[in-house]
Amino acid sequence: MINKDAKICIVGLGYVGLPLAVAFAAKYKVTAFDINSSRIKELENNYDKTLEIDSEILKSVQQNVLFISDLDDAKGCNIYIITVPTPIDKNKKPDLKYLKIASQTVGKKIKKDDIVIYESTVYPGATEEYCVPILEKNSGLILNEDFYCGYSPERVNPGDKKYTLEKIIKVTSGSTPYIATKIDNLYKEIITAGTYKAENIKVAEAAKVIENTQRDLNIALINEFSIIFNKLDINTESVLKAAATKWNFLQFKPGLVGGHCIGVDPYYLTYKAQEIGYTPKVILSGRKMNDDMGAYIADQVSALMVSKSIHIVDSNILIMGLTFKENCPDIRNTMVANLNNMFEILNANVDVYDPWVNEEDALDEYGIKLISYPIKGKYDAIILAVAHDEFKILSLEQIKVFGRESHIIFDVKCLLSAKESDGRL
Repeated sequence: MINKDAKICIVGLGYVGLPLAVAFAAKYKVTAFDINSSRIKELENNYDKTLEIDSEILKSVQQNVLFISDLDDAKGCNIYIITVPTPIDKNKKPDLKYLKIASQTVGKKIKKDDIVIYESTVYPGATEEYCVPILEKNSGLILNEDFYCGYSPERVNPGDKKYTLEKIIKVTSGSTPYIATKIDNLYKEIITAGTYKAENIKVAEAAKVIENTQRDLNIALINEFSIIFNKLDINTESVLKAAATKWNFLQFKPGLVGGHCIGVDPYYLTYKAQEIGYTPKVILSGRKMNDDMGAYIADQVSALMVSKSIHIVDSNILIMGLTFKENCPDIRNTMVANLNNMFEILNANVDVYDPWVNEEDALDEYGIKLISYPIKGKYDAIILAVAHDEFKILSLEQIKVFGRESHIIFDVKCLLSAKESDGRL
C-alpha cells in the first residue's frame, strides 16, 4: 500500500510541525499552515526561530512546500496532520483551545475519504471523543464512512541534533485497520528508525502521556534524593555516580522540570483519571515535587546568602539561563521563571541572562526583561540555572567576576565542581 496519492497539509508549524513538513517535502508536495502570519513570512525567508531547521535546508525544500497562513489557500489536500500545542491552564487542566480551533478549521476543509492525523499530546480518548465530533460537525461527514482519523504522537526533543524526527521510532494508529496501515506506511517513508503500529488510537494516545510521566516521576525521585542528601551533607552527584555502577540503575539528574512535555503531559493523564473517578497518587505527588523545586532552590540560595551576612532585600541576583533545557530557545513552561518570581517576592533585584532567548518572547511570556550580558562586580548571588554550552565553557574565575566581593554561587546543573560552588542540587 503506497501513498502515492498523498497530498499533505501540516497544521501548526512549531517544533513539531515544521520538521514534519520538511521531512515530507522530500517525498511529496506539502502545504504547511500556521495561523501566525509572521511565522509564515520567516519560513518563506528561510528562517526558523526555533532553530530546529537550518536555513539551507529550508531553502532546499521551498519548491516542494507551500507556506500559508489561511487554510483556504490549501488546495487538493487529502491528508491533514494537526500538530498544534496542547498546554495546561492556570488550574493545571488540559487546555484544548488550539486543538478545538484546528479541528474546526480542518473540519470545514475535509472531503470524502480524507484522513486527519493528530500528533498533539492529548489524554486517552481525546481524538475520538473530543476531536472527531468537531470534525463531523464542521464537515457534515461521518467518521469511518466518509473520512478517517489517526493518531501518531510527536516525540520531538527541542535542540537535540542527534535524535531528530527521522531517527526516533514513530508510534502510529488509525480509526480502522486499513487506515492504520496506510498511516503507518506513510510515516515509514520519512522515519528511518522505523514505526510501531499501535492496536488502536487510545493505545497510541496513552503511550504518549506515560512516556513523559515516567520521566517526570524519575526526576521527582532524584529531586527528593537531592533534598535528603543536602540535609545529610552528602554530595548528590557523587551518590548518583556510585549508584550508576549497577547495570540497571536509571541515570537521571535533579533539576527544574519544565517544557512542553514533561511538565505538562502528566496532567493530561491525571485529568482523564479523575474524570473517571480515580485520583492518581504517585503521579500528582511527583508533579508537586518537581513544581516545588523553584521554591526549594530559592530557599537554599537565601540561606547561603544569610550565612554570609548578605541581606536578601534589595540584593542583586543573577540567574544564568531561562530556557527549560540547554542549547535551545524554548521557554515554554520553564521553571526558571518560577525561580525568578520567588526572588522578586523576596524583594530582590533579579537579572536574567540567556543568549539563546528572544528578548521579546521573554517579556511577552513572563514579563522578564533579559539583560544583554551580566555586569561585573554587581551580584550578591549567581545561579547557574541552565547548562548552555556558553556557560559550560566559563571557568570559576570568569563566573566569579560577576559577583561582589562577598557573594554566593548556586549551581543547579553541576557545571562546576562541588568545591567551586557554595551550593548545588
